[in-house]
Amino acid sequence: MDFGGTKIEANVLDPAGSVLWRDRVPNPGTYPKAVAAIGDLVGAAEQALGARCTIGVGTPGSPSPRTGIMRNSNSQYLNGKPFGSDLEAALDRPVRLANDANCLALSEAFDGAAAGVGSVFGLIIGTGVGGGLVLDGALLDGAHGIAGEIGHLPVPWPQGAELDPPPCWCGLAGCCETWVSGKGFARAFHAEHGQTLTAPEIVAAARNGDPAAKQALTDYTDRLGRVLAQVANLLDPDVMVLGGGMSNVAELYPALPAIVRHHAFSDLWDGRIVPARWGDASGVRGAARLWPAAGTAEHQAAG
Repeated sequence: MDFGGTKIEANVLDPAGSVLWRDRVPNPGTYPKAVAAIGDLVGAAEQALGARCTIGVGTPGSPSPRTGIMRNSNSQYLNGKPFGSDLEAALDRPVRLANDANCLALSEAFDGAAAGVGSVFGLIIGTGVGGGLVLDGALLDGAHGIAGEIGHLPVPWPQGAELDPPPCWCGLAGCCETWVSGKGFARAFHAEHGQTLTAPEIVAAARNGDPAAKQALTDYTDRLGRVLAQVANLLDPDVMVLGGGMSNVAELYPALPAIVRHHAFSDLWDGRIVPARWGDASGVRGAARLWPAAGTAEHQAAG
């Protein structure tokens, strides 16, 4: 399951990673209805396949490793709720939860754009910004379950408008999410140019030669490059994989390495920055990978 802000997607994978069944429904936007929607998707999948599935869920935010209570989710109605245990009660089986960026990183490290390397950083730049780290094929959650959460660090090496940072929903100000998420891109464009456009509309205008939109995309690319340079300096991964809506902007990839190289504390930084192989399906595939890849008595299929 990929629990998104606007939709909930379910895939059922066989142990080799082939998709046996998929569906998505709108996220109903309230906690009880969301739990029920997941139950309905699981029921539909198992009826279609005639098999009982293991359940992995990629979520915005993450459960506390000490209490199991959700925190740090920009789908704020999840925060403070025992999402995992409520799903286990509704589905009558164990459920594994992980942050959606962790799921992206796990998917891409397993059989995606970063397969076969030792260290992978996954960054979602969509409605929000989240990061996850995989080392030698295993997720690194950290002592408090927040490893890789770059979205709520400030934009590094601030300049210009960044010196007067906007508030973030988390209670701080100037977080990366307020600048390099899709919403942050649109917010910054409105603040700078007084126009209300979505991120895809700004990108389209830039491609059509609009000067304000071209400058906004240049500024966005520079900010994202500085964020990734911070990742390089802190974690130095082999590959950084981008997911979420902004990862589909092809103009980013030729420009980002030089920006990272300029800010990285190295004379030879040559890491790779790539889009997710599995696109917006990477999170749901990574959620399935929270269970073993090979069939066991417990594992008939991963969904």
